[in-house]
Amino acid sequence: MEQYSISDAGQEETTQFGQRINNTDSLKAGLGGPTLLEDFMMREKIMHFGKIPERAVHARGVGAHGYFEPYTDWSNITAAKFLRTPGTKTPVFVRFSTVLGSRGSPDTVRDVRGFATRFYTEEGLFDLVGNAIAPFFVHDAMKFPDLIHAGKPEPDTETPQAGTAHETAYDFFAEFPETLHTVFWALSGRGIPNSLRQIEGFGVHTFRFINEDGVSHLVKFHFKPLQGLSHMLWDEAQKVCGKDIDFHRNDLYNAINNGDYPEWEFGVQIIPEEDFDSFDFDLTDPTKIVPESLVPVTRLGKLVLNRNVENYFSETEQITLHPGHVVRGIGFTNDPLLQGRLFSYLDTQINRMNSANFMQIPINRPVNPVHNNQRDGYMQQQVHKGKVAYYPNGLQDNTPSMVEPKDGGYIDYPEKISGIKQRGRSAKFFDFYSQARLYYNSLTSPEKQQMIDGLRFEIGKSKSLDVRKRMIAVINNVDNNLARRIAKRINVPLPEKVVDNDNKTSTGISIEEYPKADNIRTRTVAILTAPGIDTDEATAMFDYLTEQGAYPSFVGINLGDQEGLNITTTYLHTASVLYDAVYVPSGKKGIRTLTKDLGEFPYEEPQTFILEAYRHCKPIAASGEGTKFVNSVLGEKVTNRDGIVTGKSSSDIEDDFKAALIQQRFWSRLYLDQEE
Repeated sequence: MEQYSISDAGQEETTQFGQRINNTDSLKAGLGGPTLLEDFMMREKIMHFGKIPERAVHARGVGAHGYFEPYTDWSNITAAKFLRTPGTKTPVFVRFSTVLGSRGSPDTVRDVRGFATRFYTEEGLFDLVGNAIAPFFVHDAMKFPDLIHAGKPEPDTETPQAGTAHETAYDFFAEFPETLHTVFWALSGRGIPNSLRQIEGFGVHTFRFINEDGVSHLVKFHFKPLQGLSHMLWDEAQKVCGKDIDFHRNDLYNAINNGDYPEWEFGVQIIPEEDFDSFDFDLTDPTKIVPESLVPVTRLGKLVLNRNVENYFSETEQITLHPGHVVRGIGFTNDPLLQGRLFSYLDTQINRMNSANFMQIPINRPVNPVHNNQRDGYMQQQVHKGKVAYYPNGLQDNTPSMVEPKDGGYIDYPEKISGIKQRGRSAKFFDFYSQARLYYNSLTSPEKQQMIDGLRFEIGKSKSLDVRKRMIAVINNVDNNLARRIAKRINVPLPEKVVDNDNKTSTGISIEEYPKADNIRTRTVAILTAPGIDTDEATAMFDYLTEQGAYPSFVGINLGDQEGLNITTTYLHTASVLYDAVYVPSGKKGIRTLTKDLGEFPYEEPQTFILEAYRHCKPIAASGEGTKFVNSVLGEKVTNRDGIVTGKSSSDIEDDFKAALIQQRFWSRLYLDQEE
């Protein structure tokens, strides 16, 4: 990308055709007269003021550059060179996105989220256009437009924005129960991540690895975050939408700018070709996962994001990802959703970019040379030499020449195909409930509660009692108690039991049980202050957290110096929901101000910091008089339990506070309602 970068700093203004100009004002017939049509400077500037159409889905995105490095030589399973050369760093670009919202929608809406990765390999581009949720809603690409039409804002009012908590979405889900598995993922913590650095990525579909001997293995792609997994509560996510619409973007940008590069292990579940029919589900069904309890993930290497974009539009907006961009050693299966995507993505990109030459945009160019007989077209940037633009040819010795698989060309797996031309799906596709039940069973009790609360909220947004009844009837095919717990809160009659829960579970599903990082790097901590706070205590904790790699901030009444503390944000500018934890230092005078000064805190902002951190199950620390403040807010004596850490001084609580920050959330505080 560097060769295409331009810096205007220190330069003189020119037109697009190179003429130096002063275009501060338009050209007029007298200072009070009409603007003249001959003003080429104004015409050029105004006519350039536009943009390409935003994506129909995945419009809201953020991207970053990085690299992938394999752990070892994987030539036993694939011919792809970027997976066979340990020590070689393949450039990558990752675009995270929400699905339903427009480009200006908030980051922390509940959604599936895209996790799309481009590998700039020496053999060409490999685009793994996946999601942050493992299954997908529908079996067949034929139903994708229906899914999006149902989930998008309703066409009569264009509301609601960026979410499925409305009637048409659940009318569709209730009539199309194959969606239920993915609905459960999205309505759990998976749909409202705390940070894009703490999400998993999934390839969704079953792909194929082919080695140099032509041996095929079926694979499911995974990205496992080394930062751990974390998610928000729904109340918290909604408040973050109002406090910082760019919360996830800012989090990613800040971490990379600070050198805290997010890392994922890139891996695959490997299934021998001969085991295709050995499961009780179809491997080409994108609404199903391969449970990790059955097939563990083999880690192939590490992906690191270490560079932010220079220009959002040129890179994040103009990247044209496409699941049909693959390299030799990677192939497709007959997944009907994947097959449709292979067609639709290219069509979509040509339509959005207004030209088939979008691959010549810098962010889309492969790093290896491109040679073919594709010519001309709108906005062609290449100057092709010679008179030959066809194959075969004698004038150019039949070049660009064809490359056979044995010589490094793409390997098409010789899959045997037989059958009658018809519409429909195989029998295994019609099990809509087993994996939804597996997902629910694999969650911890607090995670189940959060999923239930999410379903209550979203289904309850349907004004139609019929829609709510039909959705409860669908969920009742998974688990009767689950259906009854939801039904009770949304005015639907409690259903009778129709199926037994087999209580099957799998590893790799629960966020709470995912391995934690062993450090507190990037954890954000609000240190609450006011004049009279013990500045030594506050500074000591600030320095300790900074040394450990966390991001502490002094929150005060006014910006600037406060008794030697550098106040970088105020109670007016920030909120508890924007932080991972809160610390209250000692100091009688300062605590008195935080507690009783309604002139400075008309909405009791310091108390709200503590209350919301507690309700959202985040770590809270206090020392000395700060402990009394926390006690007064929570209405009980606080001891060192459930992520609330107190002591006489900041040095007394450092280790316990660090442990709490590593844990991130303490779901033992979460209210669990009774089973019905």
